[in-house]
Amino acid sequence: MTVRRCAAALAAATAVLGGAAPAAFADGTPSPAAVPPGLYGTKDPQYDGVFRQSLAFLAQEKAGVKPAARAITWLTGQQCESGAFTAFRADAAKPCDPKAMLDTNATSAAVQALVALGGHDDAVKKGAGWLKSVQNDDGGWAYNPGSKSDANSTAIVIGALAAAGEKPAEVKSAKGGKSPFDGLLAFALPCDDPSGGGAFAYQGDLKTGKLYANADATAAAVTGSLGKGLTATAGPADAKGTACEKATTPEQAAHNGAAYLARTLAPTGFLKSAMPGAADQPDFGNTADAIVALAADGRAQQAKASADWLAKNATAWAKENGPAAYAQLVFAADATGADPTNFGGVNLVTSLNATGPAPESAASPAASSETSDQKSDEKNDGISVWWIVGVGLVAGIGVGFLISGRKKNQQL
Repeated sequence: MTVRRCAAALAAATAVLGGAAPAAFADGTPSPAAVPPGLYGTKDPQYDGVFRQSLAFLAQEKAGVKPAARAITWLTGQQCESGAFTAFRADAAKPCDPKAMLDTNATSAAVQALVALGGHDDAVKKGAGWLKSVQNDDGGWAYNPGSKSDANSTAIVIGALAAAGEKPAEVKSAKGGKSPFDGLLAFALPCDDPSGGGAFAYQGDLKTGKLYANADATAAAVTGSLGKGLTATAGPADAKGTACEKATTPEQAAHNGAAYLARTLAPTGFLKSAMPGAADQPDFGNTADAIVALAADGRAQQAKASADWLAKNATAWAKENGPAAYAQLVFAADATGADPTNFGGVNLVTSLNATGPAPESAASPAASSETSDQKSDEKNDGISVWWIVGVGLVAGIGVGFLISGRKKNQQL
């Protein structure tokens, strides 16, 4: 999800700096001036349209909200005949361009959302079938088929396959017979690794193959190793503490990854992120993902502590970044037993619903509004305008630089 947060930050920075919107979408069609009807969020959907729609639906399902029919139709209309999804198709009336960048992450999120919505068995089956068809020889998946596997993509595909009724451990690569869990274990760092024993790397270094601890990849890999998806709930208590053990099974690797996250989060309650030359900033999205991972591994105490921090500090970030951000906070609240309708005084569900078409039904139509003090505090909370502007300053290097940010092996 880092890629999509980078894209959102770039869009925000472009708006701040008065820059032009991207000229074309992933399928090669021109970028429209307005967001299509039925789509959640107001920002350019080039890199995250399907993803943010899917996360919105998953969060609404958690809250007992039934999305508007046109919102559901928008998502189902994005699916290609093969079963795959791209990040966004501007003209769903046309067949998918053979040169379109098919996206395992968008497809996996959409499959999970369609399962949660119910009544879309054929689309789910086609989506899962396409995901299995692009499995790499090492058992894992790349962000775009044909590239090297990475931990984040492999983990989110596992969640999609499990949601679709598949048994991920039995999904083997055509060459080598490797399972998705074999693919994930290849990114697990040994306990004595100086960059973060027990953590997961996003990918091996492209030149040397060396693995470096990455908190975002670790959060994804923990839930994936447990065979769970984006909306993973609390699991049985992990009584092993934060000690790292030699991992030969997915469960042991999940324990080690969660222990790494717990140690990393303990001092402040949040994960950090920084652009080159800028001071460290709280990484709200990755912190939310880490909370879900900790809860799934049965680390309720640290998960709750970090969720409490998010409740106090993440409101402005969610408001700036829209539906996917609100959804991530809903997932974190749900995994820790917090109330998403009163998360730091904010009704996340109502706020999420307001970013798209009015839902057909909602479990709690009454909104809990933000207090005036919270609205004032938001001016100082979250990612500052200058941080967003800082992201925009690298726009001249090209959008590809931001996309590759997730693929860099960085120690967090």
